[in-house]
Amino acid sequence: MSPKSKIVVLTGAGISAESGLKTFRDHDGLWESHKIEDVASIEGWYRNPSLVIDFYNQRRHELFKSQPNPAHKALAALEQEYDICILTQNVDNLHERAGSSHIIHLHGELLKVRSDRNEQIKITLTEENPEIHLGDKASDGGQLRPDIVWFGEAVPMIDVAIKEVETADILLIIGTSLQVYPAAGLINYARSNCDICLIDPYIPAAIQRQKIHCIEQGASEGMITFVNLLKNKK
Repeated sequence: MSPKSKIVVLTGAGISAESGLKTFRDHDGLWESHKIEDVASIEGWYRNPSLVIDFYNQRRHELFKSQPNPAHKALAALEQEYDICILTQNVDNLHERAGSSHIIHLHGELLKVRSDRNEQIKITLTEENPEIHLGDKASDGGQLRPDIVWFGEAVPMIDVAIKEVETADILLIIGTSLQVYPAAGLINYARSNCDICLIDPYIPAAIQRQKIHCIEQGASEGMITFVNLLKNKK
């Protein structure tokens, strides 16, 4: 039996948006009516930790009301025929709930919180207990904070992600503007013979001029097109 071809998938806000989640920002630079720097930066945490904690508590409640969409499910189904690794910029767990088994969260996970003293001390929250509050302590005495990689913080999983991209036969990018670094730079680590495909309804002209197969559709519709391309390659 020949080894499965490896597809590395980089997903962004566009795939989660089809499940009703706003995972990063709108065109007005706000996230659920909050300034990005107030709720998604380490400086914002130091200024007003209560605001940040409350913001992510609400995001968890929203997440539990959402469901994986056809794009998430299509990626999970591809595991039957391909070696799939998902690198996601999203902090939700919709890939996991859809059935994907190899997921690397580049920007942290919404359902996890950690000590503000030691990032290795983590707790997973549940639908029955989705909130933390100012004064809630980790085992080392540090304040519990969202396990989210904010602006001003390092991306600890980026080196792991680079190694995955370096071994990809196909690099599939879904629902990301390729503007947020270092994740946007992952495309530069693809091998010269790696096929690169981008699914997004709004693809900049600069991207279209590169050696990238562009599918200018939403995530779910674009995955149908992508799966058909895979079938035609066989």
